[in-house]
Amino acid sequence: MNETLHVGLDVGSTTVKIIVMDKNKNTLYKNYQRHFSDTKNTVCKVLEDLLIKYPLNSFTLALTGSGAMSAAKFLGVDFIQEVVSCKRAVEKYIPKTDVVIELGGEDAKIIYFDQSIEQRMNGTCAGGTGAFLDQMASLLNTDTAGLNELAKNYKTIYPIASRCGVFAKTDIQPLINEGAAKEDIAASIFQAVVNQTISGLACGRPIRGHVAFLGGPLNYLSELRTRFIETLHLTDDEIIVPEEAHLLVAKGAALDSIGTEAITPDQLANKIEILKNSHDNTSKPLEPLFKNEEDYKEFKERHDRDTVTKKDLSTYEGNCYLGIDAGSTTTKLVLIDDEGNLLYSLYGSNQGNPLKSVMNMLKELYTKLPEKAILRYSGVTGYGEKLIQTALNVDLNEIETIAHYTAAKKFEPDVTSIVDIGGQDMKYIKMKNGSIDNIMLNEACSSGCGSFIETFAKSLHIEISDFVKEAIKSKTPVDLGSRCTVFMNSKIKQAQKEGYSVGDISSGLSYSVIKNAIQKVMKVRDVETLGNHIVVQGGTFYNDAVLRAFELIVGKNVVRPDISGLMGAYGMALLSKEQYEANLDMEHTSTILKTDELDKLEIKVTHARCNNCENHCKLTINKFNNGQIHVSGNRCEKGSGVVTKAKKLPNLVQYKFERLFNYQPLEEQFAPRGTIGIPRVLNMYEDYPFWFTFLTSLGFRVILSEKTTRKTYEKGMESMPSESVCYPAKLSHGHIESLIEQGIKTIFYPCIPYSRKEYEKADNHYNCPIVISYSEVLKNNVEELKNPEIKFINSFLPFEKKNLVKKILELDEFKEYKFTKAELNEAVDKAEAEYQKCKKDIRDKGAETVRYIEENNLKGIVLAGRPYHIDPEINHGIDTLITSLGLCVLTEDSVSDKTEAKRPLRVVDQWVYHARLYAAADFVGKHDCLELVQLNSFGCGVDAVTTDQVEEILSSFDKMYTLIKIDEVNNLGAVRIRIRSLLASMKKREQEKKQVKSDGNYGVKKKIFTKEMRKDYTILIPQMAPIHFELLEAAVRASGYHVELLRECTQKTVETGLKYVNNDACYPSILVTGQMIEALQSGKYDLNKTALIMSQTGGGCRATNYIGFIRKALKDAGFENIPVISFNIVGMEKMPGFKLTIPLVERLLKMVVYGDLLQKMLTKNRAYEVNKGETQKLFDTWLEKCKKLLEKSNSKEFKQSIYDIVNDFEKIELDTSVKKPKVGIVGEVLIKYHPFGNNYVADILEKEGAEVILPDFMGFAKFMCTHKITFNSLLNTNKTSSKIMKTAIKLIGLLEKDVKIALANSKKGYLQPCDIWHLEDKVKNVLSIGNQTGEGWFLTAEMIEYIENDIPNIICVQPFACLPNHVVGKGVIKTIRSLYPEANISPVDYDPGASEANQTNRIKLLMTVAKDNLKAKENAKKAIEKENSTDAKKEEIKINN
Repeated sequence: MNETLHVGLDVGSTTVKIIVMDKNKNTLYKNYQRHFSDTKNTVCKVLEDLLIKYPLNSFTLALTGSGAMSAAKFLGVDFIQEVVSCKRAVEKYIPKTDVVIELGGEDAKIIYFDQSIEQRMNGTCAGGTGAFLDQMASLLNTDTAGLNELAKNYKTIYPIASRCGVFAKTDIQPLINEGAAKEDIAASIFQAVVNQTISGLACGRPIRGHVAFLGGPLNYLSELRTRFIETLHLTDDEIIVPEEAHLLVAKGAALDSIGTEAITPDQLANKIEILKNSHDNTSKPLEPLFKNEEDYKEFKERHDRDTVTKKDLSTYEGNCYLGIDAGSTTTKLVLIDDEGNLLYSLYGSNQGNPLKSVMNMLKELYTKLPEKAILRYSGVTGYGEKLIQTALNVDLNEIETIAHYTAAKKFEPDVTSIVDIGGQDMKYIKMKNGSIDNIMLNEACSSGCGSFIETFAKSLHIEISDFVKEAIKSKTPVDLGSRCTVFMNSKIKQAQKEGYSVGDISSGLSYSVIKNAIQKVMKVRDVETLGNHIVVQGGTFYNDAVLRAFELIVGKNVVRPDISGLMGAYGMALLSKEQYEANLDMEHTSTILKTDELDKLEIKVTHARCNNCENHCKLTINKFNNGQIHVSGNRCEKGSGVVTKAKKLPNLVQYKFERLFNYQPLEEQFAPRGTIGIPRVLNMYEDYPFWFTFLTSLGFRVILSEKTTRKTYEKGMESMPSESVCYPAKLSHGHIESLIEQGIKTIFYPCIPYSRKEYEKADNHYNCPIVISYSEVLKNNVEELKNPEIKFINSFLPFEKKNLVKKILELDEFKEYKFTKAELNEAVDKAEAEYQKCKKDIRDKGAETVRYIEENNLKGIVLAGRPYHIDPEINHGIDTLITSLGLCVLTEDSVSDKTEAKRPLRVVDQWVYHARLYAAADFVGKHDCLELVQLNSFGCGVDAVTTDQVEEILSSFDKMYTLIKIDEVNNLGAVRIRIRSLLASMKKREQEKKQVKSDGNYGVKKKIFTKEMRKDYTILIPQMAPIHFELLEAAVRASGYHVELLRECTQKTVETGLKYVNNDACYPSILVTGQMIEALQSGKYDLNKTALIMSQTGGGCRATNYIGFIRKALKDAGFENIPVISFNIVGMEKMPGFKLTIPLVERLLKMVVYGDLLQKMLTKNRAYEVNKGETQKLFDTWLEKCKKLLEKSNSKEFKQSIYDIVNDFEKIELDTSVKKPKVGIVGEVLIKYHPFGNNYVADILEKEGAEVILPDFMGFAKFMCTHKITFNSLLNTNKTSSKIMKTAIKLIGLLEKDVKIALANSKKGYLQPCDIWHLEDKVKNVLSIGNQTGEGWFLTAEMIEYIENDIPNIICVQPFACLPNHVVGKGVIKTIRSLYPEANISPVDYDPGASEANQTNRIKLLMTVAKDNLKAKENAKKAIEKENSTDAKKEEIKINN
């Protein structure tokens, strides 16, 4: 047998790479193949080629890469975590690397090399990866290499969103449509990838030092590398581009295989056979689309009836009407006669040039138009509508939603809903009484659009028609979920490995497209709301599989016109006919250009910057030789050169922006206390007048940071620790940088937990968690703030006079200024007066504007959001867009004082900024001349609560609700459609002036759980923490309530939750509500004798509002009469039938003590037990015993049981010869305990060889008790409740006393229950104990406690976009690492669609680093022992001599 060769195989998301090395680690052979999603067979093929090439050698073999896990399992060889292979190769081949940036087909990674290796990887979105570049290149009709060539000659870079392929398309399409140079677009696409990688992945950790570029795209695309190099300001010396960068990871796997058992050629051949025949079943099949042939035949016959009458154009005589729909990627043209019959139609791709494609189609039409056919009128709609109308003199233009509605009405006069799915856009138009009631467009994600199915079919080299045929035949469609299309790819790969056929995948995709459309875009929880007359249209519905999936999911037959892809153009032709008839000028012929004019049309494109306002829009100017000019790229009317002659319309967004910040700072010589900077961020858009006046009165020169621009965002990009936090929060990093650039040495940005209570009946007056403590994130992540010369004042302060003065006199950070009480009092009085005056000015201006609207018979829009949404960079100039459409603009706080919302509301009304939204909605409901548009920042968790409530208020007045999501992406195209549709709906409502007005009855009568109900009602408890809640059920039952724990949690639970809860709500609320509704729908319970119970903390995070989510779900699901009990200790909702009595509280505390203790016993012993299964058995026995003890036991028996538990577990024999890394889990309270919620993270860790440590529930209870104590000490709120809570903590301490003794006597080294005061003290180095929302500072403290107890490996679990965790989880990791270099922390996001592969990868990486660190520690220990023993021997020899 010849020498053994070392083989590494890298199975990526799009390719398979192989490397073969000899014993000296020289590469002998390499190969690189695309696998077109068939990973299994490609791996077999590559290995068979290896055997042909080296028939006589034995091999060591290791697999790595995102697609390798199951292949490695069937081959029986090592699977190496991709980042580990990368680490091995980097250390060997490019050892001076500090940071690796790697872009793959669907994944993007940044890996940092220092004491511990750290990887950042894209989680829930695949914007900015190779697949994204492929999509973008196809828009420019080229491939990625072509993109690279184009980018070499760019002149300007446009801002393009790379958060999502869809939005990038929405940014690129207008650029193409407006004639921007392809070279510029190509470079801009690359720049977008760079921005996405840095802001989305670096997450607050700067990319410094030697940077290596790996992966296909960075290896092949020199211009993409150039964009990275320029953005990161890298010198030549710092750039590392290894040879064959794309093979580096495979080399790492080959290196890792060295030392494993060698495989003979025969063995390898056998393994290949096993892999070929393998099935890996994790996916569940769905219902087939059609039961049998008959079923399909009936379906076809039914849909063949929905046709438009067609006439022959060549013989036609008479009037005809033209409709053009210039869509985002296609152009449609339709010609009809007086009866609406179809004479002619054309449909084609616009090849990135909508104007040219319309001109070509017109020329083609003119060649076929008979002499006696007279073109009377023409109309255009769609993306390119304005450009085409201007260039070609089209008679009429109309917004696309109206065009689609007009066409749909022709097929189904009583249409209730129109669903339009195109290539990359999706629209849902909801009708009510014959007018548009609501419009939804996909703003955040295009998973679920037609182009995805096409792209996928193309990647398999299958014609789309065959792909659909296969789907129709499929008997086991695979469930692919409903998330980001790029991640759907990985689910498809999984399905292929499991042996599902192309048809199964095709039919599964059809289901996914529809689920996405319904849940994400249409946000339909209950399909009944679609009504019984649904029209579906758009090219995607030509696909019978998608159409059938829609019918099955909705449970109704729908109408699909045979011209479903032409409906926009057909509607436009009908509108042209209507307009011609309405004009009563029967001689009129269309003004649209004829053939000879089209031939002569010349277009000159120039670019300019508009300087008419601070937006400084980049304009694209199209000049036509017919004298017409079309300007695009402008946000408001000034840029188009069409300045309205009418008086400038009132715009309160602009007025408020000026009013808030237009203050003159003192001159330096008059500012004895020096200069102080305030960043223009978040709550400063509310409180700035107060702080400016306060500090100026105290003799400071107050400097405000710059006006926000895109540059501000880019300045702060490197220090943002969380990619999913809202845009306004991200911008604050840049504002801090801007103050430091101006040379300011003292920055004032306090944390303000409470705002002013504006409505007596509101439930509370918090700020949102991000507004309260984002300055803590800045303190922990902006490098420059660590400079000792810069003073950053971010204390927690009360926002009212008496306590503010008291607090400032107490705090150390203000000592140097030697304030006197008198001057502080005077300063606060002045500040308060100015603050109130500013508010009054805005309200007066609001009243004046409403009067102006009414007197002049105008219309107004209340642009409602947060105070900071008035920033033009945050709202992208939506306000000026609205005034350009002839509407006045108001803000929510300019009208919110003029009425009060009807309380109680369904939601807990706990945030001040949001209480204003409810009042504003009520005000708009009562005024015919006003409409409301709500702005919502992408990733704003709180708005999951507010948006539903605002919609409920508006709907109760029969008003249309328009919600616009905004973030760093400037997507005004969709906004314009929404607002023009809102206008159309207002006009329509006016024409049909209704006699009966809706009364606006949206107040909620909460169903009370009465004393009588206690006797015979069953109370359902949702599962939140399996061990503790088993005991909780027993404890509550023992107190005389009929309770039942809902133990089951499945994928169906999640789907039920998604159906009834706002999809922006956090994962725990979706799980909890899903469990409850599923139980009520199961038929197991008597619905007249059932109640639900849910905990409420009363804190400032969304958890307090879970009850609101549950009540809405109950209403939507038809269970409105079911009472919901609030379980809380802060006196929130009163429920006469459920009381927290002393015996019940005692039982509950004992329950937590037992739960924590049993959890410790289980995880510790299970990790090391000699006899497998012994621990679980003993645990089960004790769980039952504890339930009985909770029913009845005195304090002596309780005490004894604790010692008995520890002693019984002490008897379990452990094998601790193998050292295991200890991994602690911290995070959001439900996700860290609920195995289904965290995808069984503890099991995965144990399988990977870890000892898992779960935190004590009692720790969280103690932390909850500290709330009142902390707020009293920081804000002087309430002394009495502070004293009560101190006593409660002492009582818990007494209960835990015996636990501490019993654990201390054990030889097994259990972690003791936490000392809350010790933790509070420890955490102060990292962040303030004022961080109380969610898990608050306690989460950070738990991490520190673990590290100090020699548990350096930590997984921080949180629901995707959990607000408090941005601050106390992801926001502190950087600081903890600098204090504890051995810390190995990995944050993992969980939500219904997060990629499991990604979660597993993060966990595996954490484990690899943990094992490496443990090995290094052991080796160091051995070395020291060896050295000591050598020294001892030397000593002995000395003595003996």
